[in-house]
Amino acid sequence: MTARQLAGYLNVNERTVLKLVQEGAIPGVKVGSQWRFRKAMIDTWLDDQALGVTPRYVDASRPTAPGRVLTLASCFAPTHVIPELVGKTKSAVLVELAGLAARLGLVRDETWFVGALIQRENVMPSALGHGVAFLHTLRRSPEQVLAPFMLLGRSREGIDFDALDGQPTHLFFVLGLKYDELHLPWLAKLVHMLLQPNAVGRLLDAPDAGAIHQELLEAERLLAPRGAVESSEVGSP
Repeated sequence: MTARQLAGYLNVNERTVLKLVQEGAIPGVKVGSQWRFRKAMIDTWLDDQALGVTPRYVDASRPTAPGRVLTLASCFAPTHVIPELVGKTKSAVLVELAGLAARLGLVRDETWFVGALIQRENVMPSALGHGVAFLHTLRRSPEQVLAPFMLLGRSREGIDFDALDGQPTHLFFVLGLKYDELHLPWLAKLVHMLLQPNAVGRLLDAPDAGAIHQELLEAERLLAPRGAVESSEVGSP
């Protein structure tokens, strides 16, 4: 797509599109003096916008159905953490994390989950930079994801995950999203917290899975509006 076509697709001004791509906020490639955009990459970028895993530039919000708002504690436990990943490559990390989801009974088909995570990575890398990646599938799959969940794999050494800043990735969050609606409304604020170097450092310094889990629960408590965590309802699986 051209910048003009993308502006129409996003329902924004063409000048806004050019500003975003020049700032590196939106994926595009320059051919001569003209910008060009792949629809698959734009759709993935919009998906990340809606999930809150990238800073919000456009109105990509989706309605959240009543009763489907999850707290962190309802979809994330110490058993969901791999405190030191064995894998040293992108594919090995994806297989390792998908294997944990299967062992915990969170997904119906481990092979499907590995393939779905790889498919998403092939469209656009999930590593945002600052040592953090948020992995998820391109499409919500209620028949495959048995309950909404979050996993976390940690690599103190760091792994080349094609991060936007070219640096190694240390924290790999896996989101098992069951519905099209946004299940994790705390995620956008949590992302902003994790992009601060001291937050990543605390998670890297945590001695074990339990300590990592507690660090994230505390992050949610501090970032959520007063009473929001306690009043959130758990969605139906």
